Amino acid sequence: MAKTKENRRVKRKDRILDAAEALFAKHGFDGVSMRMVAVKAEVDLALASYHFGNKRGLFDAILLRRAGVLNQTRLEALEKCQQEAGEAGPTVEAIIDAYLKPLLAFGYEEDEGWRHYFELVAQVNNSPEWGGQLMTKYFDPLARRFMDALKKALPDSEPQNLYWAYHFLSGALTLTFANTGRIDKLSDGIARSKDMVGAYERMVPFITAGFMQICTKK
Repeated sequence: MAKTKENRRVKRKDRILDAAEALFAKHGFDGVSMRMVAVKAEVDLALASYHFGNKRGLFDAILLRRAGVLNQTRLEALEKCQQEAGEAGPTVEAIIDAYLKPLLAFGYEEDEGWRHYFELVAQVNNSPEWGGQLMTKYFDPLARRFMDALKKALPDSEPQNLYWAYHFLSGALTLTFANTGRIDKLSDGIARSKDMVGAYERMVPFITAGFMQICTKK
């Protein structure tokens, strides 16, 4: 009996997180209330407050829930490409591939919850209020691991150029996450925002070329 109650509690908590994730992705932090979340999750408002305290607590819980999964997957991809490269170390392209593939071509894009999460990350990363604080908290430790790998692959690069190149990578990834549909209209349907695998296949060589262009001495 106790186990059954615990399972119900976990399921209700997950329903709250799923509902809030979808609402925040669509309306942003300021456009969502705890009552809206409770209605969508079909739970009492008091239960949502009990689990997460307030809207900010709920928002942080949403970001944390999937960040751990993403970070572990990306760390494993980085470590694998480093091991396979041996003492010479991985190429810039291999590092960029390890960075992007788990995000764009690992099957997450086929899940509605993950799509909502990516849209939410895009909002956070573009926000002066949230970007520096939350992205730093949840994603910068792993980003620094990738930067360390890129510094070794590009030992002659000026540090400023490396960080600008990463900034451009982050921007391209964020726009892909946002799934705005603009490329669909601009291309008359030839390219689609939801085609994250297609974005990955093109972004790796594109971003690699950018790093090589501004981070290698001429």
